[in-house]
Amino acid sequence: MACCVAVIGKDNSPLYIRVSNPETELYLHFTVHSSLDVVEERVNSLAKSSVGDIRELYLGLLYSSETHRVYGYATNTKVKFIIVLDVSRVQNVNENELRSMFRRIHSAYADAICNPFYIPGDQIDSTKFEAIISEILL
Repeated sequence: MACCVAVIGKDNSPLYIRVSNPETELYLHFTVHSSLDVVEERVNSLAKSSVGDIRELYLGLLYSSETHRVYGYATNTKVKFIIVLDVSRVQNVNENELRSMFRRIHSAYADAICNPFYIPGDQIDSTKFEAIISEILL
């Protein structure tokens, strides 16, 4: 379903980026990084407004182009998850399905960083995390 999944640290450094098609890797890296500005705006606006629920982690559609749609999710610790969908492969997007994918990534991320040998801020290198991302990228 997804063509790219990224985990971005609280200082906007990439902790994990994986694409399904290596030919589009550079373009998708650019797309993920360009969507970070929108993530920061949404997170800051939720924190400032009393109307928005700060506990709402799903940010929704961040960026849309002719070929891709970018969706975001931010944790309370300011770690960001980005999913890029290919418009040619996915016509109708189910918001509940996207929320479920983000929850799965968040859970797998929490399991990966709870490893006592993981150093915070390093690249994520976990076979279980990799398996979850592989399922999402199918």
